[in-house]
Amino acid sequence: MTATGQSLMQMANGTKCMIAAIDLSSESRERLFELGLLVGTTIEVVRYAPLGDPVEIKVRGYRLMIPRSEAERIFVVPPIVENKG
Repeated sequence: MTATGQSLMQMANGTKCMIAAIDLSSESRERLFELGLLVGTTIEVVRYAPLGDPVEIKVRGYRLMIPRSEAERIFVVPPIVENKG
């Protein structure tokens, strides 16, 4: 775990988390931004391929497959849950 959270690859299937940082080249980061993966976005880990590459996530109502090499450089934290009571 880093100061910005854990790698997306460390999350179990079904885990909902929030993107804390994306540590990729500007070209790769820009592509992920265009797909809706922004810091502060809540995502859900759907599943990993049998050999761990790629990883399937749910973001903004759709499913997306991203390579393990990129998922290792996306850092996440548990989402903030508001107490409505």
